[in-house]
Amino acid sequence: MASLGMPVSPPPDPRTALSRHPLEPAARSWLADAEERIAARPAAVRALFPAARRHCGRARLDAHWTADEAARAVLLAALPLTGAPLAAELAGLFRHGDPAEQRAVLRALPLLDAATEVDGEPLADLALPLVREALRGNDSHVIEAALGPYGAARLPDAEYRQAVLKCVFQEIPLDRIAGLDTRADAELARMLADFVHERVAAGRDVPHDIWPVVRAHPVRAALVERLTAETRAAVPERREAAEGALKALR
Repeated sequence: MASLGMPVSPPPDPRTALSRHPLEPAARSWLADAEERIAARPAAVRALFPAARRHCGRARLDAHWTADEAARAVLLAALPLTGAPLAAELAGLFRHGDPAEQRAVLRALPLLDAATEVDGEPLADLALPLVREALRGNDSHVIEAALGPYGAARLPDAEYRQAVLKCVFQEIPLDRIAGLDTRADAELARMLADFVHERVAAGRDVPHDIWPVVRAHPVRAALVERLTAETRAAVPERREAAEGALKALR
C-alpha cells in the first residue's frame, strides 16, 4: 500500500528524557530510593507508583513523556518480574489507577515488552487485556496511549480497525496512532469511506487525516460515486459537505 506518513516510533527510554530535563534533587533522590525499594520488594510499587506525580511533578519533558509518566515508567522497569507476574502487577496498577496512572502503564508497555524479551519470560500478549480495557473507555488520552507501539503490534486486525474508527469518532488525530502506516488495509478504508458518507449525509465536514487511508485503496471509486450523488441533495449543508469531501478525495 502507499505510505500513510511517518510511523509512530516507540517512546525513548524514560531515563533519557529525565537526563535531558533533570528532576529537582529531592525528586531524583525519591525516584532512586523508590527504584531500590521496588527491586527489593515488588509489592512496594503499589504505593510508590501513584505517588510519582506528587514527588516528581507533571512537567512536559518531550513529545513522549511528562515527568510523572517517565518516573512511573522507571518504577515499572525496576520491577524484578517478567511474564505473567509482571502482567498481573501491571493490571492491578492500571485498574486501580487514575487516568494519568493508566496512561503511564500503557506508555511503558513497549519498553517492558522489549526488556522482558531479553531478560526473562516475554510480556508478549499478556498485557493486551489492559489495551482492550482502555479502548472500551472514553478518555481520549488513555485511548491514544493504548494505541501506542505495543497495542498496534499486538491487536488482531478487526480490533485494530475498530480502535482506529473509535479514534476518528473521538477526534483523536490519526498521526498519534502507531502502526497505521503498515496496518491500514482495504477493510479499514471501507469502514472509513462509510464514515465519510455518514458525515456528509449529516452535512458535516470530514476529518482531513483519514483521506490518505481512503485514497490508498480501491474504495475510492465507489466513494466518489456516493459523494457525487450527495451533491444533488436537497439540503444545502449536505451538498456543501459532499463538494468539500470530493475536493479532498480527488
